[in-house]
Parts: sequence; C-alpha cells; structure tokens
Amino acid sequence: MSTWWHQERLDAILRALTGLQAARVLDLGCGSGDLMLPLLDLPQIKEIRGIDLDKAALARCRTRLAAHPRGKLAEVRDASMTAPHPDLAGYDCACLVETIEHLPLKSVHALEQAVFHVMRPQAVLITTPNAEFNDLLGVPRTRFRRPDHHFEWTRAQFREWADGVVARTGYTVEVSAIAGAHPDLGGASQMAVFTKE
Repeated sequence: MSTWWHQERLDAILRALTGLQAARVLDLGCGSGDLMLPLLDLPQIKEIRGIDLDKAALARCRTRLAAHPRGKLAEVRDASMTAPHPDLAGYDCACLVETIEHLPLKSVHALEQAVFHVMRPQAVLITTPNAEFNDLLGVPRTRFRRPDHHFEWTRAQFREWADGVVARTGYTVEVSAIAGAHPDLGGASQMAVFTKE
C-alpha cells in the first residue's frame, strides 16, 4: 500500500513502539513486511517475528528482509494469527496493523484468545479502519472500504470491543484516532494500545 493514511498508521505504530521501548516484537498479519522493514531501522529492536497466511506476501517479505542490513533479526512464518502460538509467548509487543477486519467477525474471539491469553505480550497495538471516515472517501454505508474486509467498526464499536478485551484479560487500553483528525468523523483509522497490568 502507498496511501498517505497507510504511512500514517505505520508512523503511529512506530511512535508507540518507541515509547514502549519494545525490543522483541510480533507482527501478526505481517504481509509483505511494510512494518517489519521500518522496525529494523529502530536501534532498540532485537527480534521480530511475523506471521501471515498469504504465501506470496511472505515470499516478498523474505526477499525484502534479506536485503536489509539487520534482516537476520527478523523471521516470518506461514501461520494464522487466530491460532494459539505458545512459542511466541512473552514478547514485548504484538502489532496488528489493519488486519482484524480481514477476519470473519466470528473469528475475532479466537484472535483475542490467541493474542491476549496465549501469547500475552506486554503490549498489543491494533489499528483498524474507522467506518465513519468512509463518508469522506465516498464509500457508501452499505459497503466496506475494501472488498476483502469482513467488517469495519465505528469508533464507538471499536471502543466497545477494546473495553471488552480489557474486562476479559486484565490489560488496560488507550484508543485514539490516527491518519487524520476530522472534527466529526475522526481519523481514517483508529488505534488501540493495550498494555498488560
């Protein structure tokens, strides 16, 4: 992706990771490595693990990582982010950048179980489209921003889900608008920063 709001999302994640001083990071739904590459440019990063089910995207990601001077710090695998991965437990942070909306809504509970109950990183950063912003993009309210999205949440819906995660897992959360700040419709995306108490 090359949209301005995609870069804004990545920048928001990188700022949050820098503030958290995360050194060992999971990129869940890593795709072709749009987050992993700039992560490797952060001196604090010691290890990155990415997972995705898109084999073609993973092949591109591996090629890009191999060309990076610090690429040996990163590894990707063909795996689902809704499956529990006990070997990925204990990381400083897990990042899910515009990925949850690609899941069937009924799979979000499995994602929550895998991330917040099995992997249980110190922090979890999640971005997802803000459905309200679609008005500015000319997307009818009867459609989603992309055809491969299974759902898109309003700010209130995202907040309700995030608060539910907090109640069920013992994390705390801060939710913010990112990629723009329309006074009535918010940003193109929204971000939740969960931290373990």
